[in-house]
Amino acid sequence: MNASAVANGCEIGGMEREYMRRHHRHEVAENQCSSALVKHIRAPVPLVIPSSRRARCGTPVFRGSVDVGWGVKSVRARVSMQMFASVWSLVRRFDQPQKYKPFVSRCVVRGNLEIGSLREVDVKSGLPATTSTERLELLDDDEHILSIRIVGGDHRLRNYSSIISLHPEIIEGRPGTLVIESYVVDVPEGNTKDETCYFVEALIKCNLKSLADVSERLAVQDRTEPIDMM
Repeated sequence: MNASAVANGCEIGGMEREYMRRHHRHEVAENQCSSALVKHIRAPVPLVIPSSRRARCGTPVFRGSVDVGWGVKSVRARVSMQMFASVWSLVRRFDQPQKYKPFVSRCVVRGNLEIGSLREVDVKSGLPATTSTERLELLDDDEHILSIRIVGGDHRLRNYSSIISLHPEIIEGRPGTLVIESYVVDVPEGNTKDETCYFVEALIKCNLKSLADVSERLAVQDRTEPIDMM
């Protein structure tokens, strides 16, 4: 996979490369292109809170360790129970991608929401497509990883597969999120790998920008307090 994608104007660094090595593995054929993009969001993942504590009333205090890159930093943070303000609460909704994806107008999931579930997505005008059929490949609430594969639709993204992973980080003393999204897709006949990557990455950049805008707007409404680095 091409790891030289630009993230917020900077080359992907060592921390991002390590996350990509661990979570973003794609088998790339000769007629395919692949890359990864990174976004830093000023909103929580959220921090991992045991389910037994989520059920309690009030605002829990998280005491422990958060992986913020190379090594582990000890932190103490007061985390709001309003999970709707977290980045992961938006990303994990396979049944409602329109919560942050600006080009999705409607989504219908067939049957129960589980691994292997299919969703029918209606695409807004302005793109060379109107529908897309997508399958849920992975939904990991512990590692904060979502993977989908496009299996149909009236578009040219054949054998498209993507992985998006979320990682906690500290941004200006507050809980933030490092988002990495990678993909692999066939290069359509008549197009080059560079042209295909440019088109796909433009879509992903729009989605990640929208994800940041929505998450950060919701985070302002949350009660998350600055993290006290110890």
